[in-house]
Amino acid sequence: MPADDPRLISRARLEDDVRFDQSLRPLRLADYIGQRNVVENLSVSIQAAKNRGEALDHILLFGPPGVGKTSLAYVVAHELGVPIKTTSGPVVERAGDLAALLTALDDREILFIDEIHRLDAKVEEILYPALEDFSLDLMIGTGPGARSMRVPLKPFTLISATTRAGLLTAPLRSRFGIVLRLDLYSASDLQIIVTRSARLLGVPLDEAGAEQIARRSRGTPRIANRLLRRVRDFAQVRAQGHITATVADDALKLLAVDDFGFDEIDRNLLLAIIDKFGGGPVGLGTLAASIGEDPEAIEDIYEPYLLQIGFIDRTPRGRVATQRAYQHFRRDRPAADRPQKKLF
Repeated sequence: MPADDPRLISRARLEDDVRFDQSLRPLRLADYIGQRNVVENLSVSIQAAKNRGEALDHILLFGPPGVGKTSLAYVVAHELGVPIKTTSGPVVERAGDLAALLTALDDREILFIDEIHRLDAKVEEILYPALEDFSLDLMIGTGPGARSMRVPLKPFTLISATTRAGLLTAPLRSRFGIVLRLDLYSASDLQIIVTRSARLLGVPLDEAGAEQIARRSRGTPRIANRLLRRVRDFAQVRAQGHITATVADDALKLLAVDDFGFDEIDRNLLLAIIDKFGGGPVGLGTLAASIGEDPEAIEDIYEPYLLQIGFIDRTPRGRVATQRAYQHFRRDRPAADRPQKKLF
């Protein structure tokens, strides 16, 4: 796996995100912006569980990094009025670690496991009876004298988040009663998020300034809030603290974030395909060598967003720049690549 992406426009959580993420996190479903279908489904399930006085069904949340899966878990806990304990797949190294977490849960409490796709297979097996029957099957002793003991658990709700739903095993996925996908956000929803965050941070922000930040946030609230903090710094130093469209545009240009949220690496990658390789197709290894980047980093970190917004295509022969990419960089597409007009 490639190293974590340290870029300003990375969807991964950076070191300075944690404190701000917690202060900006919504507490109620009514305050949770975007993901309307997800919110409506959860609202019904939460109300039904409260009416019955039962633990909410186990929930699997999946989608790109930075779209609010962790925030949604905290919102669910707040709506239910129960505590939430959090951990992540890589942290739970042994079956005993997970057993300790589960036995410590009180009635109807929530356990949140982030990156559940990285849970060890032996640890995962502990979850099966816990999710189905609220019990643990533990082995006491070793060798011929070993015996199995079933430990009852109090009814609880597991909320799990993953960016790689395809890596989950079928037995684990089948044990979640509620499976919800979180998608990238529209620019209009991100504008509402930026406006709300600015209000909580006490930052004067024009509607047009919020639109500038939202448009360059790559469909991701985490990036939107990160850009807001950097634009806030610029505004305090050079614009008496007030963020207008001009101030936001100047700040983001200084940060080398363009109208599509591209940074220098995105531009280098696209221009390499267009200028060095005639628009493609070009193989991943060749492309990586030409811009001095790791092939896995290109495939896992840089490329997905460019694919999602239609700037590159993957073909059996390699990566190809699309018409949108040519238009963005004001380049003429090679004549051989242009669609031919029909004569008849």
